[in-house]
Amino acid sequence: MSSNHPTMDTESVRHAYRRWAPVYDYTFGQVADAGRKHAVRMINKRKGRVLEVGVGTGLSLPAYGKHLTITGIDLSPEMLEKAMGKVSKKKLDNVDGLHEMDASALGFADESFDTVVAMYVMTVVPDPVKVMRELERVCAPGGEVILVNHFSQEHGVRGFLERKLAHFADLIGWHAVFEPERVLTCEDLRLVERKPLFPVGLFTMLRFVKEPGFAIGPQAARTFLANGGKAEAPDAPQRKAVSVRRMLDLNYWRSLYRRLQNQLAER
Repeated sequence: MSSNHPTMDTESVRHAYRRWAPVYDYTFGQVADAGRKHAVRMINKRKGRVLEVGVGTGLSLPAYGKHLTITGIDLSPEMLEKAMGKVSKKKLDNVDGLHEMDASALGFADESFDTVVAMYVMTVVPDPVKVMRELERVCAPGGEVILVNHFSQEHGVRGFLERKLAHFADLIGWHAVFEPERVLTCEDLRLVERKPLFPVGLFTMLRFVKEPGFAIGPQAARTFLANGGKAEAPDAPQRKAVSVRRMLDLNYWRSLYRRLQNQLAER
């Protein structure tokens, strides 16, 4: 598939979602509902602080468990206004804050969140690589980064339609042609799960674990996808390289200390 992607700047995104905001809950919000619910069910099994990147109109906010502390960000003030209305109306006390913010320049300290989720975001942002690096940065060692996204296919009717829609990215507000490789960029995010989602596999969940000094890198993630979600055991040189990198990486020791603290707290 061609690597040429139509560009879409930040103002184009803002403009597109200004138009979408009044009707989002009743249009795309309904199409994306199954994927959103699946991601939230996964997150509700976890603990701690959650960052939802691209919180939109806040459709997911009422579904999060009360034991979680939720922070949301979005580029669209019109979307955020609707999200704030839901927080107020439904008295969602576990929502710590909703902020107008660019996903490629998050205003949070390193390792601030136990879980970082971006649902239907990566096909919208102008620079997916920069966003992925920000998601990795603010995720705590041992934490998870979860993506729910549309990934395009090269062949068939769907592939044909996606290529046609690609020319209208500025108008519709998202990239119809978007390959998984564009989010497989972070060395310390190990891809552990890939799950096609309703409807008819149009969306996919990718779940990463942040393991500093452990992940073999983007190539391992590509192999994982090529093998249908089955990880290949690394060979001896790879295992040795990973072990050396892990021993020299301060973030690995932070991760280990954090996990021990969590285990003691759960007893």
